[in-house]
Amino acid sequence: MNWYAYDTWIVIIGALCAIAAALPGTFLVLRRMSMMGDAISHAVLPGLAVAFLVTGTRASLAMFAGAAIVGVLTAVFTQWISSWGKVDRGASMGIVFTTLFAFGLLLIVQAADHVDLDPGCVLYGAIELTPLDVLADIEVGGILLEIPRAAVVLGAVAVVNLLLIVSLYKEYKISAFDPDLATTQGVNAGLMHYLLMTQVAVTTVASFEAVGSIIVIAMLIVPAATAHLLTDRLGLMLVLATGFGALSSFVGHVLALWLPPLMGFAGTTTSGMMAVATGLFFLLAWLFSPRYGVVRRIGRQRLDVAELPEEERLA
Repeated sequence: MNWYAYDTWIVIIGALCAIAAALPGTFLVLRRMSMMGDAISHAVLPGLAVAFLVTGTRASLAMFAGAAIVGVLTAVFTQWISSWGKVDRGASMGIVFTTLFAFGLLLIVQAADHVDLDPGCVLYGAIELTPLDVLADIEVGGILLEIPRAAVVLGAVAVVNLLLIVSLYKEYKISAFDPDLATTQGVNAGLMHYLLMTQVAVTTVASFEAVGSIIVIAMLIVPAATAHLLTDRLGLMLVLATGFGALSSFVGHVLALWLPPLMGFAGTTTSGMMAVATGLFFLLAWLFSPRYGVVRRIGRQRLDVAELPEEERLA
């Protein structure tokens, strides 16, 4: 297996996407809103279509703005239907994203059917090609570094997410665990909810072009769920979630390079293997977590049985 600078940039871009997604994703897991990222990834289609119809181009900035606005509206409509319609939050997500997705398909078919939208690119992204889209050249120690546009965009999103969570850590924390208590202590729980949903929408849309919808959804939820199996402390959970996400990017790209030749395949997508890597880390945590792991629970049950009096064990 050969490793080039090109591969390093792929891992860096994947890691930046994972870090940007894992930060708001941790609060989605704690709020039991894990499917919100999936809902937003489907619902942004009308935003893309309207942006094209208004501007007449597929320029990234216009598409980004259109998709981000519809992503935020998805969170707003979901909250309205859940609160005012007395509908389960999961059901309200399903109602909103299927409706917006269908509306987006109608717009595409009726008004922009000639536009080349690659379903494979939407699902799996094009992370292997991101190092070729260079935004700037920087010379460091006599070495010319070509900085990919995706690294700049995802790095900026990751920094903004980190700054928001660090500066509003107390407000995010209390709003996630007990919105009613947050309100009594002067924290606007509704505002914190919509701020978090805006982070999720912007992160999802910013990651689309580079890494595709599958890995965005995986990076939003799986590293945070893995960290939650290992700790109940929010600060440590955030650190572990970002760490697992970044490590999954490296392991996933290594597997994408190493595994196909070993198994006789022609090749695979790096984004898909990064998502698989997050699943592998979750599986290990689910099995061997010191507190919630399956192995620990089985061992504890056997120990409890062994400590029972002999007559109760025989009964």
